[in-house]
Order: sequence, then structure tokens, then C-alpha cells
Amino acid sequence: MSELRRRRLRKICRANSSNYELRNGRWSGMEMENLNFLPPPVHDLPSCSLWNLLGLLVGVYLGYSHGSLVMQLHENKMFFSHIVEVEREISFRTESGLYYSYYKQLVGSPSIFEGIHSLTHDNITEHPDNINVLARMNIYQEVFLAVIYRTLPGLQNLFQPVYFYINTVFALHILLVIALYTMAWIMSGTWLAGALTAMFYIFNKADTTRVESYIPLRESFSLPFLWIQLAAVTVYFREIKSQKLQFITKNVILCSTFLFAVTWQFNQFALLLQSFSLFGVQLLRLVNHQKILFIYIAQGVSMLAVCTIQFFNPMILSGLLLSFIVSCIIVMWIQKYEMLDCCLSWKILRLFFYILLVFFLALVFNRSIKFLIQQEADEHINRFVLSKFGFKSSRDFDVRLYLCNGAFEFITFDVFERLTANLVFPLYAITHVVLLILVCVATLQNLRRRSLSEAECTHIFSDCPELAYHAVQTVFFGAVAVIAIRMKYFWTPCMCVLASVGLSNYQSCYWVLSRVFSPSRKVCDILRNVAVILASIALLFKALPGIMTELQTLLEFYDPDTVELMEWIKSDTSVNASFTGSMQLLAGVKLCTGRPITNHPHYEDKHLRQKTKELYQIYGRRLPEEVHTILRKYSSDYIILEDSICLAPTKDGCRLPDLIDIDRGEIPDFGSEEEGLTRSKIPRFCHQIRYGEKEYSKYFMLVFENKTFRVYKVLQSHI
Repeated sequence: MSELRRRRLRKICRANSSNYELRNGRWSGMEMENLNFLPPPVHDLPSCSLWNLLGLLVGVYLGYSHGSLVMQLHENKMFFSHIVEVEREISFRTESGLYYSYYKQLVGSPSIFEGIHSLTHDNITEHPDNINVLARMNIYQEVFLAVIYRTLPGLQNLFQPVYFYINTVFALHILLVIALYTMAWIMSGTWLAGALTAMFYIFNKADTTRVESYIPLRESFSLPFLWIQLAAVTVYFREIKSQKLQFITKNVILCSTFLFAVTWQFNQFALLLQSFSLFGVQLLRLVNHQKILFIYIAQGVSMLAVCTIQFFNPMILSGLLLSFIVSCIIVMWIQKYEMLDCCLSWKILRLFFYILLVFFLALVFNRSIKFLIQQEADEHINRFVLSKFGFKSSRDFDVRLYLCNGAFEFITFDVFERLTANLVFPLYAITHVVLLILVCVATLQNLRRRSLSEAECTHIFSDCPELAYHAVQTVFFGAVAVIAIRMKYFWTPCMCVLASVGLSNYQSCYWVLSRVFSPSRKVCDILRNVAVILASIALLFKALPGIMTELQTLLEFYDPDTVELMEWIKSDTSVNASFTGSMQLLAGVKLCTGRPITNHPHYEDKHLRQKTKELYQIYGRRLPEEVHTILRKYSSDYIILEDSICLAPTKDGCRLPDLIDIDRGEIPDFGSEEEGLTRSKIPRFCHQIRYGEKEYSKYFMLVFENKTFRVYKVLQSHI
């Protein structure tokens, strides 16, 4: 076949990839009746018509509505505008308070330079150790916001520091909804699908977002950038004729990938899932390899840039992501030289070989890097995964701390009940199953081709490769969401997009109508838009009353015992006094009082995990002199004990005292006899100290007490 004829055939197959098939080296027409409803027609990217301009306005309006909604719900739950500053800070629970404390520290520092220096030479967060907070944690967003707040004229007159911070987060979530809206619009060809996607996301907010309750969490900053990146990838995977648009899309992908990576410590995990998806469509030849290669490069460059600005954080280098990217690129290079004119069974075997090869290479590279830089900070994650799936029964404190965390439990059935009640899950499930069947069909089409160029233009996703990618990507997001319920915020937005795209798909509408009569293109467009409008109306009738009721419910933050504790610390202790207690409480102590703390909830560092386990012996069965020795080892001046932890009812061995007992080889309270566990006769420290017995009072002195907390001063030497 001449090159001229190949070009002509390539042009023809791009125009109608579903009607041609290569048979014995020749092209022949093929009426694929059972598949013609699946590949959507080629949709041009949104143009500047009045209809599309209206679509842009609707997208902005829905994004703004979501931002306003979560802002108002936060106000209604906390009465945030009327509570005092210490109550606002206490409302940032657990690690949220820790992250916000760095923003507060920078805003209140004498100069920006001194504030940043205090972060790179910090002896407050893990007293008495000095750490570089910028290297350890993803807090560049706090640095950026503090710099903007201090330098831009007029901001300090317009906003209080806390309002500038939280409003920025809410603004990012406006962009998140607009990104989802754009994805659905591009994949369906109608902005009505984008509107339905946005409404699905907003009305299913119990399972799509938690930003109104946990504003400073890293995911609140990073997830908007992930969905912006995915929206840009959706555009990029289409055939873009405009060089300017392609340039803009590439830069959006690169910038959003970097911003996602720099704002969340789980960046590697999410990008690794994306790499798995990219490798899947690469292996099946459903997306152009050069475009996949660019995404790999964007991920790698972003991670290396983050590693650099985090002072060459070894956890980034030793993570699996970079090793997997390199392995995928190697396999892509091998694919360029593979023999295509071979039997089907050999091609299938070759696919499995590539899968084994890429994971083998990734593990080899990963283990080699860890050996070279002596990095073991993430080993607890491997132990957790093995224990999660029952491959290893662990009594390890760190592993059980994760296993007992509700955020890492398997997804619960009530999530699907809520999503079904609000229409999204049934539509999503049908759409995703159909897309996965199509992926299998497209794969078989590719495997039966004898030319690489022909394969790229004749499978049923030729005109819409982004659909194939999202079908595979959603599988991985769904899998991790099922395993750990916290990860559902990756999956549920994908549900919203695919549910809307499935309902508004032109070819599915045509296939249904063709069973009755032969519809025209205009009739199909009208009816699919009507279907989306009817679904939107049904969703409004079903979900809007609940939202209105929630908006009318007015609550107020009320935690007088914690407020009393923080006020006492600020007024009755030295500014250099250090505190030990639960990780969650100490984050609030640092934020509200600025006092040094010995441990905190950012639980990623190996040394900190070992230190925390030692300090948590205040809730174990230990002698007072042993606890005193540990506390003096870490220069702790005060301990804060919480009866909500010390006297918590036993539940599946998951309360903190039980975790400590099991880690030490002791039978927990009300526990049964187990091999390897013995029953201790030593009383629990946190409970026994309340009686003021001599063996305790010579080491510790009660200095503050209310209904929730007891604070003891650690005496320098026993009396």
C-alpha cells in the first residue's frame, strides 16, 4: 500500500472510525449495529457562539453558587463571624489547626523573612528537636497566602487574616466545580451535561466534599488543582488543531500538576493512580503515546520541583511514583519496536509481560533509591496495606493507629444509598460499565490490527480518547475509595461527570431512538438535552429541600472547656513551656497559645512516630518514674490528660489505651487472653495519677483541671 493511499485511508478512518475495518490488508465497510451508539460524534471544543457563551456564564454561576453554599454552611455551623478568635482557632480541629498555625505565625511575624526563617529553624513543633517545617510539611500555600496578605495593599483593611485564608479555600472550590463542569461539557458536547455534573456535585456534597468542615486540610487546597489538571488533560487528549490552545493546555497541565503536588503530602499517591491509568491506556493504545509521555513528564518534573523546594525531601525521591514513571517510559520505548504482525494470543501475552515488566522495573528502581539514600519513613504504609488486606496480623502501634482510624475503613453502604437517592450512582454505574465494555472492544480492535498507525485511528475511541482515559482512571479512583472511605473524594466527582456524560451522550440517544424510528441529528440533540433537563429538575425536587433546611439550621461553636484550657495556658505558663498530650489537642495548643509541643498530627516522619509512641505511654500501664523519665527525655514541662481518651469505652481494641497495651504485649482492659499477650498488674497512669498518691505526686503536680482536661506540671526532680 502506497504512502499516499495510507494517508487517504487515515483521513477516511478519522472521519468515521466506526464504519471501517482492516481485513487482510484492505479496508472494507462494516456496519457495527451493536456498537454504533457508543462512540460519540466528534465534538468541537466550545466556540464563541451565544449558546456556548451562555454555557460559560452558567458554569461560573454554578461554581460561585457552590462556593457561596459551603461558605454559608460553615458560618451556620460555627457562627464563625460572631465567636471570639480563640474559638475560631479551636474550630480548626486536629491537623487543620497545625497547618493554620503556620499561616498565623507568618502573618504575625516582625517580617516575612523572619517568619520564613522561623519555619526553617523551628523548635516549637517537635520540641526539643529543631526541624525545617517547609521541608517536612506541605505548607507553601500558607506561606503564599501570608505573603500576599502582608504585601498587597488594602487586603488587611478588607479582611481579617482568618477570613482571607478561608475565603481563598472557598474560591478554589469554585474553580473545582468549574473544572468538573468543563470536563462534562467537553466529553458530552453540551454544557447542559456540565450543569448537571455541577448539580450532582453540589447536591451530593456529603460525599463529594468536606471543605466546609475541614478548611485548612491539605486536600481542601489540592483537590481543586487535581480536577483542573484532569479537565486540561481531557482537552489535551482530544485532537487540538490550534497550536495556541495546545500550548495553553500543556501549561495548564504542568502548572496544575505542580500546584497539586506542592499542596498535599498524599500527592504521590494520587498521581500514582493517574500513572496507573495512563499506563493502562498506553498499553491498550487508546490514547496517543506522545500525549501520554507529556503527562508523565509533567508529573516527574512537578515532583522533582516539589522535592527541590522542600529541601530535597527524601520521601519524594524514594516514593514509588518517580520509579513507576521511569518504568512506563521504558516500556513505551520498547513498544515502539514491537512486532505487530503476530497472532492474537501472542499479543495478549505481550500485554501481560509489559505489566509484569513495568512493576518489576518500578520495584527495582524504588528499592535501589531507598537503599542509596537510606530512606525508610514510609515503611509503616506498607505494613498498613498488608494488615488491611489480612496478609499480616500486626500488633504494631502505627499500623493499628491507621487501621482504627475511621477514615481508612472500607467504604460503607450508606454512601451508595445517598448517591442513589440523589440519582447519581445508577446513571454512573450504567455509564461506567458500558465504557469499560467499550474499552475491551477497542482493545480487541487494536489487537487485531497489523499497523500501529491504523490501530490509532480505527478503534471506537479514536474520536474521543479522553473517554477511554476517564473510564480507566475512574476504576482506580473507585478501587481506593472502596478500600479507604477517605478516598471517596477522588471517586464521587468522577461519578458526577460520567453520570452526566452517559445521560447526554448523542450516540446512546440515537441507538435508543433507532429501535423505534430513524431519528435525525437535530431530534437526537433535542431529546438528549431534554433528558438532561428532566434529570436536573428531578434532582432539584429531590435534593433542594434538604439543602434549604440545612441552610436554615443555625448552630454555634461551643467548647468552653477547651477555651478555658487555652486561656489558662496563655496566662499562667511561660512562653517557653512545652506540652505533651494527644496529637489532636497539641495542634490546637500550638495554634492558640504558640507554646512548644512535643508531637503533632502530621504523622509521616519515622522519628516522630517513635517519639509519639513513647510519649503516649501517659495513657499506658506504666510506673510514674518511667513516664517521668520519658517526659524529661523530651524536655516536656506539662502533660495534658483527657478523660475522653483515658476512660473511653473499649471498642474492638481501637481506643488509644488499648493500642498502647497491645503494642507492649499486654492484654487491654476487658480484653480476652491471646497468644503473646500478658495481663499487666501496673495501674493505668492517666487514671491512677488523679488520686494524688505519693509515688505520683513526687513526679507530677496538678496545676489545672476542668471537666475535660487535667494538666500536670512535670517536676524537674522528684520530691
